[in-house]
Amino acid sequence: METTEPVAPAPVGGPGPLGHIAAVLVAIVGGALGILGAFVEEVRSGGFILLPFIGAPVIEELFKPLGVYLLLARWPRLLLGQLHTAVLSALAGLTFGVIEALVYVNVYVSDPPDWFVVYRFSLPLLLHTTASFIVGLGISPGLMAWAGSGSPFPRASRKFYIAGITLHALFNITATALALAGVLDVD
Repeated sequence: METTEPVAPAPVGGPGPLGHIAAVLVAIVGGALGILGAFVEEVRSGGFILLPFIGAPVIEELFKPLGVYLLLARWPRLLLGQLHTAVLSALAGLTFGVIEALVYVNVYVSDPPDWFVVYRFSLPLLLHTTASFIVGLGISPGLMAWAGSGSPFPRASRKFYIAGITLHALFNITATALALAGVLDVD
């Protein structure tokens, strides 16, 4: 007579502690990979004059939550709802912003003044985190249905994505205007 190993029952409720840790790690890695995707797309666009105002916000808000898209596609039970998805997206945005700040203060600007380092590690981080949170509010199973089957693009996804892009674009326009006015002078 053969005996079989007992099968563990399917978990009830949300993910356990390892599931939460995995979700956070996937969001962070996605934010880091998002900066690579954004960089490649921005270089491919040829650096046209409107890139900081239109191109970068569109591209960056699309790429920052790469890990959250992966969670939704592969492990949707790790996303505990709209707010949780938005918080993980914000974490991805924060990761993206920290990497971007490190590049600015260590690569783009030689010998940056102290105020510039404080600036790069404050307002832009707040922007990336907030814009990604807003975009994350629109990441839902409906978005995956659209991507997989061509069903209509969810209205809420469009609304939150446009809101995140608009916030990002307004920030970039303001920072550029302040730089042109000499208020943000890094030379």
